[in-house]
Amino acid sequence: MIFENIKADDFEQIVYCQDTRVGLKAIIALHSTVLGPATGGCRMWNYSSEAEALTDVLRLSKGMTYKASMAGLKWGGGKAVIIGDAKKDKNPALLDRYAEFVDRLGGHYITAKDVGINGEDLRRIKGKTRHVLGIEGEPGSSGDPSPATALGVYHGMLSCVRQAYQAKSLKGMKIALQGLGSVSYYLLEHLTREGAQVIGCDIDRAAVERAVQKYGIEIVSPESIYDVQCDVFSPSALGASISAETLPRIRAKVIAGAANNQLATPVQGYEMMKRGLVYAPDYVINGGGLINIYYEDPIKGVYSQAQAIEHVKGIGHTVTEVLERAQQDQLPTFIVADKMAEERIEKARVAHV
Repeated sequence: MIFENIKADDFEQIVYCQDTRVGLKAIIALHSTVLGPATGGCRMWNYSSEAEALTDVLRLSKGMTYKASMAGLKWGGGKAVIIGDAKKDKNPALLDRYAEFVDRLGGHYITAKDVGINGEDLRRIKGKTRHVLGIEGEPGSSGDPSPATALGVYHGMLSCVRQAYQAKSLKGMKIALQGLGSVSYYLLEHLTREGAQVIGCDIDRAAVERAVQKYGIEIVSPESIYDVQCDVFSPSALGASISAETLPRIRAKVIAGAANNQLATPVQGYEMMKRGLVYAPDYVINGGGLINIYYEDPIKGVYSQAQAIEHVKGIGHTVTEVLERAQQDQLPTFIVADKMAEERIEKARVAHV
């Protein structure tokens, strides 16, 4: 049954990791190593079933393949999930055993942090394997990826408004920012500095207060954000925010934000094209954090921030390329991005033969 599930998306390897003595139940999925080692974070989550965990790790690892490809990185896509409640079940011995399983893959999978796994956990993991990146506070680490992700979203948003409004900047643009978490906080610096008017929302009161205190933005309720009359709608919170119910309410010509998996179904991608909306595919515009980590060298303990920043700024050019090709081929932008990612992977595959 598993082979049938992974055949269509051409997954390379799935590793089940178990150690009952420490409570470890984990799945590592390597979607592709054609472009380079499969890279992606480890998520610890209290999944309701093994099937749910498998579905999640497969979806996430494939997404990392496409994100790395569109970012122009020599990385493939991988992901790991540990089944359990991070607040109750996580312990040093469990992390050690997970790290040992990662190390057995010999560098074909490089792990990093995700939901439920923090910098302290990664430092523990590093004690058992060198195949780990993104440890905040470590010498030579790229640190918090949020500023780089925000920078990439800003440049991608600029490309979108050029396409939609023939505007050279975001000055005077009204932007509805859905979610005021870490990435949005850094994005606000770029938006407000350029003279954009931002209307934001978040379910976290502390995040709202922090954004208002520093940037003085207008706030609406999370449910009302879809109805804001604006130039850019920026989904930057949970996934699946663009759905059959919410899309008709969005009153912007541009949709560009930092959230992952923004489309509830592919139908919304086609519907946006029919409506003439300019949509930046999520894994293209939010690739800055992954690019940032790429410029770490854990062996030498160095990180090239200047190179990382220049590469992240290039997200704007990539978004422009996607938009122009979508217009030329009369296809939704998310389909075009997939095609472009697949073309790069196939080119590398042929070159390796």
